[in-house]
Amino acid sequence: MTWSIKTWRARAWIGMTLAMGFASMAMAADKQATWSGKVAPLATPWTAEVSPGNALPDYPRPQLARPSLEHPRWMSLNGLWQYAVADGRGAPPFGRALKSSVLVPYPIESVLSGVQMHADFMFYRRLVDVPADFTAQGQHVRLNFGAVAQDATVYVNGKQVVRHTGGYTSFGADITQALRPHGPQEIVVAVHAPVDGANVMVGKQRLKPEGIFYTAASGIWQSVWLEPVPATSLAQLTFTPARSLDAFTVTAKLQGGGGDATLHVVAYADGKAVGEASGPAGKPLRLPIGHPRLWSPADPFLYIFKATLAKGDQRDEVTSYAGLRTIAVEKVGGRNRIVLNGKPTFLLATLDQGYWPDGIYTAPTDAALRFDIRKTKDLGFNTIRKHIKVEPARWYYWADRIGIMVWQDMPALPNGRNEKLGDADKAGFRADVSAIIEQLKGETSIIGWIPFNEGWGQWSIPAAAELAAQIRQLDSSRLVDARSGANCCDTKGDPHAGDVYDVHDYQGPGLPSPDATRASMDGEHGGLTLGVPGHVWPNTAINPYGDVKDSAALTAGYVANTAVLRDKGPAIGVSGSVYTQITDVEGEHNGLFTYDRKVEKVDAARVHAINAETIRANGQP
Repeated sequence: MTWSIKTWRARAWIGMTLAMGFASMAMAADKQATWSGKVAPLATPWTAEVSPGNALPDYPRPQLARPSLEHPRWMSLNGLWQYAVADGRGAPPFGRALKSSVLVPYPIESVLSGVQMHADFMFYRRLVDVPADFTAQGQHVRLNFGAVAQDATVYVNGKQVVRHTGGYTSFGADITQALRPHGPQEIVVAVHAPVDGANVMVGKQRLKPEGIFYTAASGIWQSVWLEPVPATSLAQLTFTPARSLDAFTVTAKLQGGGGDATLHVVAYADGKAVGEASGPAGKPLRLPIGHPRLWSPADPFLYIFKATLAKGDQRDEVTSYAGLRTIAVEKVGGRNRIVLNGKPTFLLATLDQGYWPDGIYTAPTDAALRFDIRKTKDLGFNTIRKHIKVEPARWYYWADRIGIMVWQDMPALPNGRNEKLGDADKAGFRADVSAIIEQLKGETSIIGWIPFNEGWGQWSIPAAAELAAQIRQLDSSRLVDARSGANCCDTKGDPHAGDVYDVHDYQGPGLPSPDATRASMDGEHGGLTLGVPGHVWPNTAINPYGDVKDSAALTAGYVANTAVLRDKGPAIGVSGSVYTQITDVEGEHNGLFTYDRKVEKVDAARVHAINAETIRANGQP
């Protein structure tokens, strides 16, 4: 959910007053001890499943699995690491044990980490026995990190192997030359996490959370793992559907030097080969598909790819996947509309912020990660707006498999710092946007990019147009919504760029008209508020958008709100909407589910029915 600071402050007194009335609710919240003995402020159905021996054990990178997702060859480093708060000046703690521990990959502010407090600087340390077969026959060992917030410097046996800046992108290093011949290998990670104390991407994280801003998530917050690879190996495979919907363009990124390496890719549908392509690994390949089957929310069919990178006598064999689909803006009945696979499609979405009361930025389990997507689909939505956060690769895997389209926001710079941005800050943001798009542009579910939300971190009105052009150059196969909420808030101004004109209207919904070059959508609306005793985040002022008294009233309000889109949207030609939101988040009680995911606050059958009617009425049979 997003409001301007001005609007939030104007209504803050309401939240503080309501907070007193909800205090008894917070006190009644479900208290449950975690693996460390610390009590969860609010437990989810999966809190008790998390332990040092069961910390997100699933393979973390489904689109590049060696040799397959069913039988990956890897070693998870999730689990207990030694941990210490640092001052940012001292030397890394090589060769000595740290007194505290942390459960990786849960951010240190979360109860599941076992730390449950913030630090600007910290050290992680772990001793690892690398399997002997990982280094057999000339293989190399790679150390991979899903994400670390914000700056991470990694050492193996006292030798720096990689430094990475950016809290939302993956990174890794070939650590072969740093390994000792025998015995355990020492891994030390030095982290700096300034959160909103610096002009870096942080999304909704705040050191002092309140209102529409939430608890910070610092340190290692996505999976860590080792894997054996050839000296030259695949770092990424991207499958871009052809506009003709009968082929993919395959592009590969290599690590360890490419030279004269060749790439051979075979596509499979239901276990049968339906296409193949071969050629130099450094050039795009065209992979034709026989009897194409398209991906859509109604039929989220995914092709499986087996790829072999060959260089001399070396072979790197990986498995990947992708769906065959296109997304575009086209004239339909004289108006610009969003079309999926050439057909006008209304993108009916929820706002999804990806926060958890036990793991903050990190879902407690893979089943929990899947839950929000599955429930969104079950309620009849066909799209998610992933709001100001980037998720782990497995989240997009489930979106791809379950069949939900995704508007992908860029995590915002700290709100209110627009005027303080220097050239280095702007360059850092641009670089992070590029890195995120390069990492995610192979995900079938992502149909559009949103660089700015309501002007947050946007240093000028033209900046949105500049970022839209930058994104278009990186990825011309998806839509760009240059600014979600062009009609608000502290920094008003339509950039007149991108593919979509997007307004925010609480409670709305907004019904903007397409213009001469863009489709239109309501990027946020709704926000009906209902707190459920025993299922709210404790000691937090409630941020209300419009209270309802009970589940029946919430359901009726949602149905009435969405009926406007059903009844008035077709005549205007609006292409989508985003309801706020799928779950409560800390002080926001406007979810269709409670923050702990234990209570579905609406009548699911009625919500599904109005959603289906709205999608049908606005263009998709």
